[in-house]
Amino acid sequence: MAPSCANHQRLLSYTKLLTSHVNQARHEEALSLFNRMHSTLTLFLDPFVFPLALKSCAALNRSQLGKSIHAHTTKSSLLSNPFVACALVNMYGKCVSVSTARQLFDEIPQRNVVVWNSMISLYSRSNDISSALQLFEVMDVEPNASSFNSIMAALSELKDGSSKAFAFYRRMQSFNVKPNLITVLALLPACVGLASLNLVREIHGYSIRTLIDSHTHLSSNLVEAYGRCGCLLSACSVFDKMRERDVVSWSSMISAYAFHGEAKKALAMFEKMESAKIRPDGIAFLGVLKACSHSGLADEAKEYFSRMQIDYGLVAGSDHYACLVDVLSRAGKLFEAYEVIKEMPVMATAKAWGALLGACRSYGEVELAEIAGRVLFEIEPENAGNYVLLASVYAAAGRLDEADKVRKEMKERGVKTSPGSSWIM
Repeated sequence: MAPSCANHQRLLSYTKLLTSHVNQARHEEALSLFNRMHSTLTLFLDPFVFPLALKSCAALNRSQLGKSIHAHTTKSSLLSNPFVACALVNMYGKCVSVSTARQLFDEIPQRNVVVWNSMISLYSRSNDISSALQLFEVMDVEPNASSFNSIMAALSELKDGSSKAFAFYRRMQSFNVKPNLITVLALLPACVGLASLNLVREIHGYSIRTLIDSHTHLSSNLVEAYGRCGCLLSACSVFDKMRERDVVSWSSMISAYAFHGEAKKALAMFEKMESAKIRPDGIAFLGVLKACSHSGLADEAKEYFSRMQIDYGLVAGSDHYACLVDVLSRAGKLFEAYEVIKEMPVMATAKAWGALLGACRSYGEVELAEIAGRVLFEIEPENAGNYVLLASVYAAAGRLDEADKVRKEMKERGVKTSPGSSWIM
């Protein structure tokens, strides 16, 4: 075999191994191999190798190595290669700054849709949706599904962005761009945000027609979306038709039952999950605790809370503690709930203190209400509901002077009441 042919075969072998390392997230091994390839003088690296190495640089936050690769590609006139350019933009955006990535983006001589999408995605992931939209408007190439997906996903996560996400989706349709799996996954949270069962059905119908409905991740999200939008029957139907169920699938179904107050079914589903040898995660236990909370199953909640940590070695987060506090408070075990708050290894959230304060009103417990109320005034100084709750506790106990003082303090702080205030999780 001629030396040049031998080198070519060697390069192909190395590149295949490098690809495997990167795809399997073995990034340290990938960069070690890349260094060996680069230092072998007889090997001339082709453009396909550099995006792989840059992806590992981004994953490991190795900005200096990424900059060295950038210098090499510039000297080798590879910046005009859109795949190299795209990888460099991503690396700078993740390891240095989005603004640095934008500077490089503006210098790239030939930008195809992949390069444009990379920069738009960086803006979207950094919650700079305004810049993402501005860049989208000046694209000088035809957008594809990815051009829309990252913006829709970012909009869906905003408090008031669900309707904007769907408006952008309609615009995608006007471009005659075919939505894909990522599009559907980005839109389902927006459906939940709008509490629109019809939109969930529209998205579900599209996924069936395009044969992507069997994807496990999509099915899990559909279960959650149907459950959150009030159609438990459809959530069950999607779940029952799933061929493969992972922990996300089971957790979604448990949460759907919990959301609808079906505590027994939620707990039975958890037992089936364990019987299926699926190891529950923190989200699954959160669904179980919410089910217990909504049905007043205090003893069961304490048992599951203990099992989560002892049997499965999971660390309880603030939401888990808030659920435990809520179920204990609803059951009238106010001081036990207060002890949980005091012993929490993480800072108690407004959800936990709010659950305690709400229960204090129900059970006429003034002392704890004062404690919880004062903490909430510091955590959420603009939340009028906390002031109203504490004032009502005082008023119910006949302590009208204290109630007036709370209302006066609320006015002095400039806190205004707003329609609707709930501690439902």
